[in-house]
Amino acid sequence: MSLADQLTVARAAAVVVVIVLFHSGLEHAEYLATAVFVAAMATDQVDGWLARRQGKSSALGSVLDPVADKILVVAMLIMVVGAGVFPAWMVALIVAREFLVSGLRLAAIERGVVIPARDLAKLKTWVQAIAATVGGLVAAGAWNDDVAWWTLLVALVFTWVSGIDYARAAPGLLRSTPAS
Repeated sequence: MSLADQLTVARAAAVVVVIVLFHSGLEHAEYLATAVFVAAMATDQVDGWLARRQGKSSALGSVLDPVADKILVVAMLIMVVGAGVFPAWMVALIVAREFLVSGLRLAAIERGVVIPARDLAKLKTWVQAIAATVGGLVAAGAWNDDVAWWTLLVALVFTWVSGIDYARAAPGLLRSTPAS
């Protein structure tokens, strides 16, 4: 497994640390959990850069990377819902889109086609990460709940626009040449 893939796995494993910290009862636990979340999300830039630089981009990495992002971001969003910052319905709509697109990508894999993350989906992930970070900081008491709500609304819009982009492109993507 390449260093890039190891970073991706570490990002997914950071979910446990974020959840434990958020519920630890430690002083400033929400700040600590948010800091771990931000550090873990930063590895998303590093692993992609490493994979391209070392010429070790792989089908595994192209599938694993967005899954690790989804797990980490969704876990943080759920923690923030649990803290009473985000409305559950908004996060549920984000999670629903993530499941739908993941299902599409799995259907493609069954046909031997790897659908890499689309550019709009990469932007969506960062908008979600920003919303999750803001939510974590609001849970810690740094900002007003209204800031979190509006940030999450922007993330929700990006999430569904990106989902529509996948749905629009799905027929062509599923007819693509199978991965070797």
